[in-house]
Amino acid sequence: MTKKRHISDVAIVGGGMAGLTAAIGLAMAGMKVSVIDMADADTTTDPGFDGRACALSYSTCQLFQALDIWPHMEAYAQPILEVRVSDGPSLLHAHLDHRELGEGPLGHMLENRHTRLALYERLKEVDGITLIAPDKVETIERNDREVTLTTTGGHTITAPLLLGIDGRGSQVREWAKIKYTKWGYAQDGIVCAIEHELSHGGVAHERFLPSGPFAILPLTGNRSSIVWTEKDHLTKTIMALPDRSFEAEVARRVGDFLGDVKVIGGRWSYPLTLQFAERFTDDRLALVGDAAHGMHPIAGQGLNLALRGVAALLEVLTDAFRAGQDIGSVTTLRQYEQWRTSDTATLLSVTDVLNRLFSNDITPVRIARDLGLAAVNEMPPVKNFFMRHARGTVGDLPKLLKGERL
Repeated sequence: MTKKRHISDVAIVGGGMAGLTAAIGLAMAGMKVSVIDMADADTTTDPGFDGRACALSYSTCQLFQALDIWPHMEAYAQPILEVRVSDGPSLLHAHLDHRELGEGPLGHMLENRHTRLALYERLKEVDGITLIAPDKVETIERNDREVTLTTTGGHTITAPLLLGIDGRGSQVREWAKIKYTKWGYAQDGIVCAIEHELSHGGVAHERFLPSGPFAILPLTGNRSSIVWTEKDHLTKTIMALPDRSFEAEVARRVGDFLGDVKVIGGRWSYPLTLQFAERFTDDRLALVGDAAHGMHPIAGQGLNLALRGVAALLEVLTDAFRAGQDIGSVTTLRQYEQWRTSDTATLLSVTDVLNRLFSNDITPVRIARDLGLAAVNEMPPVKNFFMRHARGTVGDLPKLLKGERL
């Protein structure tokens, strides 16, 4: 890539799924965007199945539809038609069925590779995006009008607004000296995928075990994604198991309802933490996604929460840009922060409480939560509320999450 100076409306550090989605939305509104990412941006080659996937809520799929990304994804998406939530071996469970709402699936499962390739395909169709990758930010300077970044690859990017969409260890957040709260759960997430003999029927299973939740999430074909929460002192031993022994551990937790199972692709583990930045904005800067907040994967809402932030920010910035206002001003960015802070704090708190409530084997607590899960099935208004939360259709939604164009 030619080394040169880039004059942009928005500079984005972080070219992951949230960062590329933001870039596409900004460019569709007529803004010039530069995206810097450390990973190699191979926009044409399918890296092959590796086992990693994300649950996309209904509202997230609406966002992708409104940004014309969904047509590049739809063929690879597995609808989530039902969710069954159980507490270990208990026969009592909560059953969420999309047919009771009559509004389409609860969401879709999509392999990460297909999401990224869809974003790259859409990038090619939109003018105004410069993708600088692989590269790394070397310096960041700021004045009252603009932010200037230089990269190790020799690029210089100047823009009135900088977006940090660069993950939990955000370089942008650290540079801006934005403090954040963080605590660990003494748990790790283990991620892999399985191929199974019988059909999953589009049903997602969330089982609460003493070590943490164990999720079986449907992929296309007779395949499912596994998100296994384990106590951190056991993770190293589990990850070091030979393939057959690891597969046996997965099969034991899955059970026999899917017939014979086989682990396919790779396996990954990562520490589970909660973190929350003390503020989401600074002078000519906004934090988005995991750079602003990170949560426990108990509800599978990590990427969805990040994209809720993207959708809100896109709406605020698009309105300001079209009105001829300064998109990097305190006034503009405060609208985004106020919109997102309360909703984010609520979801982080709920997932934190749920994990602490279900990740134990205390008998009175176990009995109470089993009865609570069973009671959900007998209270349609409560069940519908949970389903709307799963679909991401509760609260003050940005237009994109309702499928509306900006």
